[in-house]
Amino acid sequence: MSEQPDATGAAGVTPLRVVIALCLVAPFAAMLWVGSYAKTGPAFIGIPFFYWYQMLWVLISTALTMIAYRLWQRDRRDRGGREGGVPQ
Repeated sequence: MSEQPDATGAAGVTPLRVVIALCLVAPFAAMLWVGSYAKTGPAFIGIPFFYWYQMLWVLISTALTMIAYRLWQRDRRDRGGREGGVPQ
């Protein structure tokens, strides 16, 4: 079965959109699982694990959001610049 756009131009769930969603959900899942990082060791340059782990996720979240945005642009370009039925 092929992915045909409906009347609004949206083709539904595609593998690319799943990757985009995973990029955006991963930081939330990592930060909501507090038990995985609620400890002091190992320390990194004197900073307890609890703090440097969260600071590391700020950088990871930025990278994942950039990747999701680029993939979203590619998805829109592949669909002919249409999203939500509004021509561009």
